[in-house]
Amino acid sequence: MFDPTSRYASLETVTLTLPDGRVVAYKRRRFLPSGQEMRLLAEVTVTEGDRLDLLTARTLGDPEQFWRVCDANDVLNPFDVMEEPGAVVRIAMPEF
Repeated sequence: MFDPTSRYASLETVTLTLPDGRVVAYKRRRFLPSGQEMRLLAEVTVTEGDRLDLLTARTLGDPEQFWRVCDANDVLNPFDVMEEPGAVVRIAMPEF
């Protein structure tokens, strides 16, 4: 259903039977970890023009893993991570 590196890949898939008999499969809710409790890989200072996908590609080797950086910084909106030049961004160790 999801790529193995997706934030949803490890979530349990469950089913719900609707009143009309149809069965719907869905993933259980993903609870966000506390960024401060995640193991730190690096801290990076944001510079003018930085982009989250490029930062993630440089540090984690995959631009689609941006959500890991968001989790490590307790941010829901990916655009908020790189908003201020000079801000320090936490990069957490990947956990598979």
